Amino acid sequence: MSKLTLISHHLCPYVQRAAIALLEKGVAFERINIDLANKPDWFLKISPLGKVPLLRIEEADGSEAVLFESSVICEYLEETQAGAALHPADPLTRARHRGWMEFGSSVLSDLWGYETAQDAVQLETKRQALISKFTTIEGALTDGPYFAGSSFSLVDAVFAPVFRYFDLFDTLSDSGIFDGLERVKRWRTALSQRASVKDAVGADYPQRLMEFLEKHSSILLRQSAAA
Repeated sequence: MSKLTLISHHLCPYVQRAAIALLEKGVAFERINIDLANKPDWFLKISPLGKVPLLRIEEADGSEAVLFESSVICEYLEETQAGAALHPADPLTRARHRGWMEFGSSVLSDLWGYETAQDAVQLETKRQALISKFTTIEGALTDGPYFAGSSFSLVDAVFAPVFRYFDLFDTLSDSGIFDGLERVKRWRTALSQRASVKDAVGADYPQRLMEFLEKHSSILLRQSAAA
């Protein structure tokens, strides 16, 4: 049996994708969190991009390999680990799912701009971008509870960390981003109740995210204080 170690960061949504996939597969793994503001030398030696997640695979014969990029890690786990399938068997449907995973990464790009916005104009620009993205995916969803209906997939693993941000953001203000998007809202609720999604972050995640907003002087906090 291989020993798997997930090199992680407490907040990183890309790490959460890999953690969710590991938990869904029921695979034993160790998790090591690092400080991305002070990356250890051993990490820089094995991370070509200097980013998390990394999956370190140690074989019984003493050999070792390191995978980087969350999508690569998730695909590897799907191909090598037993447990429920997280990708559709049909090649065309599987390709479509991969496309929606990439779409999820584009949502995260807008979300970064939203949470780090320091003025109202930038915040509104990113809010509108997020509304547009979620409106697009509303049209791709069925009656759920998950992206592909009753089966949990890697697309769900990608979007669960996206929705998690809003669990905190919703306590600061009403963004209106999900207004009228009933399928998206049902999907968000279903993902939040999934055990793998809950366990993909530590109990201190909300506190750490709040500290992140404070560090970046997010207007989300200033708006909340002024309300």
